Amino acid sequence: MQKSVMTRYILPALPYDYGALEPHILGAIVELHHDKHHRTYVEHANVAIERLVEARHSGELGAIAELERALAFNVSGHVLHSLMWQNLSPGGGDEPSGKLAEQLARDFGSFDTFKRQLVEAAATIMGSGWAALVWEPVSRRLGTVQIHDHQSETTQAALPLMVIDAWEHAYYLQYKTDKQRYFEALWQLWNWDDIAKRLERVRDIDLALPNTTDDRKAA
Repeated sequence: MQKSVMTRYILPALPYDYGALEPHILGAIVELHHDKHHRTYVEHANVAIERLVEARHSGELGAIAELERALAFNVSGHVLHSLMWQNLSPGGGDEPSGKLAEQLARDFGSFDTFKRQLVEAAATIMGSGWAALVWEPVSRRLGTVQIHDHQSETTQAALPLMVIDAWEHAYYLQYKTDKQRYFEALWQLWNWDDIAKRLERVRDIDLALPNTTDDRKAA
């Protein structure tokens, strides 16, 4: 049997210095978060890939369930953190403009409603997880999702554009148990240009499904 090519995941460099997001996120948190937590997900994803390739070649697939769970957890953690570092910027904040602002107003009613919904999604996660602004290609609308751990409770095919890390390691060193204050601080850092470009990239995705939606005015 021909050997398959194995992809290795790589920890991306931060697009700014550790302290660039202060005072909203301490440099010590960014360093720990990127260099330890994010790096660990990358390393564990690579171990899972290696074990999966070995199992495939040997034909011993008894551990497939364990390996698939490990791969989903660690690759999803890698993807979400990679997205988060790009979503944040030392020159961020304010509100979006252009097509992103128009889409948010269309799908949520207003920017303030969108903000409240995303923050509430993050604040009400049971245990560890994320909240995300996603593009849902079936309805062709923006929405929010709660992501338990890194990968569960998501809408299939929905694509994350903007994410809030609600795991304790993202905020506890600075905000202790007041995670609501951490969620609010993030709105001083959002890189709306990055989020707008992500929306542009995904808006034309076609899943080639039959007509499965019916647009109606909300009461």
